[in-house]
Amino acid sequence: MATIEECRVALEKLSDNMQRAEGDARAAAALDRSVSCHITDLDVTFVGRMEDGRIHVHDTLQGPPREKAQIRLSMTGDDLVALVGGDLNFAKAWGSGRVKLHAGVRDLLQLRKLL
Repeated sequence: MATIEECRVALEKLSDNMQRAEGDARAAAALDRSVSCHITDLDVTFVGRMEDGRIHVHDTLQGPPREKAQIRLSMTGDDLVALVGGDLNFAKAWGSGRVKLHAGVRDLLQLRKLL
């Protein structure tokens, strides 16, 4: 099982990947939205903001998100690490329910270019 620190490192790597995105993916990465990532097996939520092509984690909270972020992810720590490491396909994980992504329709259309 992935640790909180491994999940934080994975989010930082995802942020780095977003910053290097090009074309349509770069436009999607440039969204300015509140973000939460609930790690279900650790019952921890990373809360922050997606801006300037990066994810800035501002806080780590016990339990599910306390406020509804504009972009919300939910998954196990192992799935987060596998997604960022390229060992888990986002579309398949989302389609099977292993990864949950909630956002407005317009944001989902932008994010699909990134993911």
